[in-house]
Amino acid sequence: MLVMFASIAAQAQGYDDECRDMLRRVKETYAEKGEQEAQRKIELLCGGCSESICKEARAWLREQKNKKLTKPVETFTVKGVEFKMIKVEGGTFSMGATSEQGNDAYSVEKPVHSVTLSDYYIGETEVTQELWQAVMGSNPSWFKGNNQRPVESVSYDDCQKFIEKLNELTGNNFRLPTEAEWEYAARGGKYSKNYVYKYSGSDNPDEVAWYRDNNGITTHPVKTKKANKLGLYNMSGNVWEWCNDKYGSNYYQNSPQTNPTGPSKGEYRVVRGGSWDHLVRDARVSDRGYDTPDDRSSYGGLRLAL
Repeated sequence: MLVMFASIAAQAQGYDDECRDMLRRVKETYAEKGEQEAQRKIELLCGGCSESICKEARAWLREQKNKKLTKPVETFTVKGVEFKMIKVEGGTFSMGATSEQGNDAYSVEKPVHSVTLSDYYIGETEVTQELWQAVMGSNPSWFKGNNQRPVESVSYDDCQKFIEKLNELTGNNFRLPTEAEWEYAARGGKYSKNYVYKYSGSDNPDEVAWYRDNNGITTHPVKTKKANKLGLYNMSGNVWEWCNDKYGSNYYQNSPQTNPTGPSKGEYRVVRGGSWDHLVRDARVSDRGYDTPDDRSSYGGLRLAL
């Protein structure tokens, strides 16, 4: 029995050494011949391998790609479907029930607290049915008929599977935004100090949002309302957008935070922005919603971050 275990251990060590050599060769190929050749090297040496070192190689290459993202707007194409990511320059903002939210603010939006974020990218629009179909091969949405509508009826868990496949197809590192990233972008990022609005881009919800009283009981194609100062559409209304954070009703504190990622425990995930089936009060930039990670509803979608 001890001999057998020793043999298995030696074999595992051999695989480990071989994989580490593979990672070294991928990095050398990237330095000498560039990204495409490095990607080919990973496919040749790793194939569909799920060893941790192979995952590390793929993650390393994605990081190199992400470091190259410097434009204010980055355009990506997946199976002929184009989508845009908007750069959000980092900064410090007041998160929560700031004065313009008035009496509509809920207790879970308090206290207002200072948050500092690093640079990141966020989707120009909600993920459309067209993009979801291109990545996943199916369209789970309840409201069909125009593939520029936001995808909906997708759970948090579904979104993670979509993002995993999207990253495999693009070699990038897309993800869901954190709750703080979502609110900062909805407020207008670096412009939020000079353009303070109750909703994302306006104090008039009908300019920027589809909600219960103006939607015709349906979702609408993205970019059919006014964008905010960053050029982001529909961050108020249309569909709720999943964030990566777990939800905590007493999570907000007075102390300043830097790049917060939410509470460590919780059975719910944060959703933001309101929807076609909810009150205008829920479309405010500081409003906080939540749902179970497996819930699929016709008012739930997503927006990518990077």
